[in-house]
Amino acid sequence: MSALEEAVRREIEEVHRFFVEWFNGTARRSDFDSRFADRLDPEMVFVSPDGNRPDRTALLAGIRQAHGANPGFRIAIRDVKLLRDLGEALLVSYTEWQRGARSSARGENARFTTLVITKPPFRWLHVHETWLPEAGRAAGSFDF
Repeated sequence: MSALEEAVRREIEEVHRFFVEWFNGTARRSDFDSRFADRLDPEMVFVSPDGNRPDRTALLAGIRQAHGANPGFRIAIRDVKLLRDLGEALLVSYTEWQRGARSSARGENARFTTLVITKPPFRWLHVHETWLPEAGRAAGSFDF
């Protein structure tokens, strides 16, 4: 793995570590901007696995409101791949495995994510999540 790929993997894992701590209620509310919101480009696009597209303001408000709402929540990030260097940005994919997710139809779920992110310093430009099909979920492990 190249140094850039390693840095991208660490960035993705850090954002998801924040999500776990935030939803568990262990992250400090004062860290919301520095650990998450400041990473998102002002024009950032997010597409949820269900096809919803909240704007940045709605996305941040929903997450901010959910502090401590899911104490048993866990995430594992797997299969981070740098797909393409786009010049100033990178096209990346990874899978996100969740346990204890109260806001999803399934408490144990998995999603394939495509991310467009600037080169360091990282800014998240576009995130598109898609549910993994049952065969993909069954082939993985929720033992984390």
